Amino acid sequence: MNDHGFSRRSALQATGVVGAGLGLGTFGATSASAAAPDAARAARSAPPSSAETMIGVPFEGRDTIRLGIIGLGNRGTGMLEVFLALEGVRVTALCDPVRESAEAAAKKVTDAGQPKPTLYTKGERDFEKLCQRNDLDLVYVVTPWGWHFEMAKAALEGGKHVGVECPMAMTIDELWKLVDLSERTRKHCMQLENCAYGKNEMRVLRMAHEGLFGDLLHSAGAYIHDLRELMFDPDYYEGPWRRRWHTRLKGDLYPNHGFGPAANYLDVNRGDRATHISSFGTPALGLAAYREENMPKGHESWKESYVKSDMTMSLVQTARGRVIRLEQNVSNPHPYDRLNVLAGTKGVFEDYPERIYLEPDMSGHEWGDFADYAKWDHWLWKEHSNPPGGHGGMDYIMLFRLVQCMRLGIVPDFDVYDGATWSTPVPLSHASIKAGGAPQEIPDFTRGLWEKERSGIDSEKPK
Repeated sequence: MNDHGFSRRSALQATGVVGAGLGLGTFGATSASAAAPDAARAARSAPPSSAETMIGVPFEGRDTIRLGIIGLGNRGTGMLEVFLALEGVRVTALCDPVRESAEAAAKKVTDAGQPKPTLYTKGERDFEKLCQRNDLDLVYVVTPWGWHFEMAKAALEGGKHVGVECPMAMTIDELWKLVDLSERTRKHCMQLENCAYGKNEMRVLRMAHEGLFGDLLHSAGAYIHDLRELMFDPDYYEGPWRRRWHTRLKGDLYPNHGFGPAANYLDVNRGDRATHISSFGTPALGLAAYREENMPKGHESWKESYVKSDMTMSLVQTARGRVIRLEQNVSNPHPYDRLNVLAGTKGVFEDYPERIYLEPDMSGHEWGDFADYAKWDHWLWKEHSNPPGGHGGMDYIMLFRLVQCMRLGIVPDFDVYDGATWSTPVPLSHASIKAGGAPQEIPDFTRGLWEKERSGIDSEKPK
C-alpha cells in the first residue's frame, strides 16, 4: 500500500488444533454456564471444508451500506455515532432487550437525518428476526461475549456480512463453526479489532513491511486496564456479565487488542502462522480484595468465587520461530497499557510511552523519537489526521475503512481466519494454565493457506 514499495516474507508450514469448550453466556445480566470440553473433538486436526476459502473474496459493492446493530449499551451506542458520521451508511435496524436503550439509539439516528430504524426489543432472542431481514448488508454485534457466536451465526445464516466485537467467540468449536459458516454462506465474518487501526500500530506495521526493523523476531501486546470499579458498577455494564466471566475462566479473556496488532506485524495468516500458546497466571486476588473494601456484605458479588488469574502471561510461537508475548490484567491497579512491542535484527519499538531504537539511526543505548518516523503513517491516518469518535480516532478509522471496502466492492483488510486466530487465547490460555503451562496447539483456520503472502491492514489505497 505504501509509497516506498511493498515487501512480504515467506514462511514454513505447521498445523494442529487443541481447544477447550465453554458454554454460551446471555445477552442480559444473567450468567453463562461452563460446559466440559470434548477433548477428542478439541484435539482434532483441521476439519474438512465443504466450501471454498473466503481469503481474497471481495465485498459485492454498493452505494449504501444498510446496517443493523445488536447491542446498544455503552460500546454499541458509541459506535452507532461513528457509523452515523460515515458517508453511505443507513442504520436500518436496532436490537436490544432494553427498550429504553433502543429508543435512545433510534433518536440518535433520526437526529442525524435518517428515517427511524426498526426496533427489536422483544426479549433476548429478538435479534434472530433482525438477522432474517432482507434489507441489511451488515450486522454489527456488540453484546456480552457469550452471545457473540450465536448472533454472528444468525447473521451469516441470514445472508449478512457480520462484524463482531472481541472476542469473536469463546470456544474453539464455535470459532470453527464461524469459519465454516462464512465459507458456506460466502459472507464475511470479521473481528472488529480497533487497536489494529491505531495510529502507532499502523505506522509500525508499515515500517516493518518496509524492512526498517530487519528480520522480525518477536512482538508483544496486552490489555492491561484497571476495570475493578466498572465491573462492580451496576450502571456501566448491563448487569454483572463481565465480572462473572472471572468466575469461569483462568486465562486471558480479552486477548484481541494485543494479539491482533502483533499478528499483523508478523504476517500471521499471511506468510506465517501462530502454532502454539503457553500460558501462566497469577493467583486471582484483585477482585476479591476490591469487593472486600468497597462492596456491602449483602451485595450479589459475595456469592461469586473468582478464578481468573489477575495477570495472565502467554507466549505464542509461530511457524517461522518468532514469539508473541500476550498479557492481560483488569483486576489490579495499573495505568492503561497495551505494550505494543515489535523487535527485529535492526531494532525495536515499544509503546506506553512510545519510543524507538533503530540502527543505523540510533546508537549508544539512547532511545529515539518515534515522531521522527511520521512519514511512515498509513494513508488512512494521513487523510484523517483528526478523526472523530472514541479511542483516539481508531474506531473511526476502522469503520471508515470497513465501509469503504464494502462500498467499493474490494477485499476486506481482515477476515474470519484473522478473527478466529486472534480469539484462540481465550479458551487455549485457560487450558494451558490448567495444564501447568503446557503448550496448546492453535488451529490453522486457513487450512494451509496461511503460507500465501497477501495484503491485510497494510493495504493499498483505492484508486
